[in-house]
Amino acid sequence: MYSPPPDPADAHRLADAHDKAAAALGASPHGPLVWGWHGRTLSRRAEHPEHGACWLRLLAAPADKAGGKLWTGTADAARSVPQAVRRPVLHGLHDHNDGTYAYRAELSSYVSSPVCAPSPVLRQELVLSTPWWASLRTGLEQLAAVRTDRVAVRQEWADRSVPRFAGVPAPQITEWVTVHGDLHFANLTLDGPVVLDWEGWGIGPYGYDAALLYVYSLLAPATAECVRQAFADVLDSPQGRAALLTVTTELLQSASRGDHPALVAPLRSLVSNVTGP
Repeated sequence: MYSPPPDPADAHRLADAHDKAAAALGASPHGPLVWGWHGRTLSRRAEHPEHGACWLRLLAAPADKAGGKLWTGTADAARSVPQAVRRPVLHGLHDHNDGTYAYRAELSSYVSSPVCAPSPVLRQELVLSTPWWASLRTGLEQLAAVRTDRVAVRQEWADRSVPRFAGVPAPQITEWVTVHGDLHFANLTLDGPVVLDWEGWGIGPYGYDAALLYVYSLLAPATAECVRQAFADVLDSPQGRAALLTVTTELLQSASRGDHPALVAPLRSLVSNVTGP
């Protein structure tokens, strides 16, 4: 869970927009407000007369910047990703534009199982069952085969960013599949697992999701090793090593903006391991 926007006026504006969206969708929100990254989203439990327990998530952006991949991710997943890939069911959408800001509200089924971690960077070890890992692998394999024109990662980004942030030549991605794009333990539930937060899914390097889950777990080494064992055939392949370098670069780029500073040292070490002899 993240903090509300630093400006109380923004927090009030988003809370008001969330209430209006709930009314438009016929839902009754209750419980605590749950803020997303940098206060960009606001979510809350809700009850709906037809769908029962739901989760109402509001995404906000300046009106001239609304739309695009992140804006439509949940709706695109509802249309294209089979429900065999365990995720919340989307019940309804509501869009609103006040001329200055645009809002998209998504009413989805409520997932009662807690998430595995409170934030993307895992800091405490997890004990997850063999069936849990098998279910995750099956879901990611089914997702990989989904056809889409959405793009999560581009070769051009790797060519530009890997030398700059990782200090090594960019890998050439030779195998592309459909990926979730933001797979970490704060987006996975303890039961299932159910995969949450589908705004960034699309085409990416083979092994991208496994690599991202591994890299976000580096501060919990026993769990990181469980990730590596569960996806050993993926991560130890040439394509998997390219994916590891790609996601490591993404997090180093994020760290250059002040995010997740504790990950920088293990990320640098991983770059050496991936690119070494």
